[in-house]
Amino acid sequence: MKDILINKKHIIDIQLINKIILIAKNAGKKIMQVYQTEFDVKLKEDLSPVTKADQLANEIITKELNALDIKNPILSEEGKNIDYLDRKNWDMYWLVDPLDGTKEFIKRNGDFTVNIALIKGGEPKLGVVYAPAKKLLFWGANKLGSWRQKNDEKIQQIKVSKGTNGKIKIGTSRSHNNEKINLFLSKLSDYELFTMGSSLKICRVADGSIHIYPRLGPTMEWDTAAAHAILKSAGGDIIDLETNSRMVYNKKKLLNNEFLAGNIKIINKLKVLT
Repeated sequence: MKDILINKKHIIDIQLINKIILIAKNAGKKIMQVYQTEFDVKLKEDLSPVTKADQLANEIITKELNALDIKNPILSEEGKNIDYLDRKNWDMYWLVDPLDGTKEFIKRNGDFTVNIALIKGGEPKLGVVYAPAKKLLFWGANKLGSWRQKNDEKIQQIKVSKGTNGKIKIGTSRSHNNEKINLFLSKLSDYELFTMGSSLKICRVADGSIHIYPRLGPTMEWDTAAAHAILKSAGGDIIDLETNSRMVYNKKKLLNNEFLAGNIKIINKLKVLT
């Protein structure tokens, strides 16, 4: 078993990853129970939708993360608001989106995920993304590689695409396409679009199914962190288009800047188009 030291007290190992996978799957089971019912939809202060599934999944994840031997604070979309002054000195913490893609959940198209990431020094070091309706699991960790499993099939290691061979395969959002994306696409001569929801877009970049995911609209840190860890361990990264550097976490404002996710070589060729 490989152990990756992330500070003097804590390591990322296969046992920890398996525990996080189990937590994500437990949350996924609860989400699917709600999915089969006529659930209510409410609006939060920012007018984004929330359901009973978001809240129940958050309760499961929070409880089970707090039961781990590693004691880290938790920052979750559905948890309590934590002021920057209280979290700015966090070196390591869990960053959680208990139900990423609530709009897809409401539409019942299956493109929603449970996202759990371990952040260390502003970088995602471990990520688990589980799509319960598809029974599709992705995980990745620093120096341990990235992996995918469908149902109970054999686990497969995944890598980003090394090149495009002419036609660029681009991930786009089901719910958030805008004029900026259309302008970006208009500058490409040969491309193919793959539309999907939630963090699955970044995971599909990580497994080489698509080459790049341009996000030219708002996202939050918990939307990207788990899939970002998987992408990094698969040989790719997310580049912040405002800072022109790798996306970082635990910022004063948890809103991400626009970004490109993919193989850095491909990103560098396409940044001029944004």
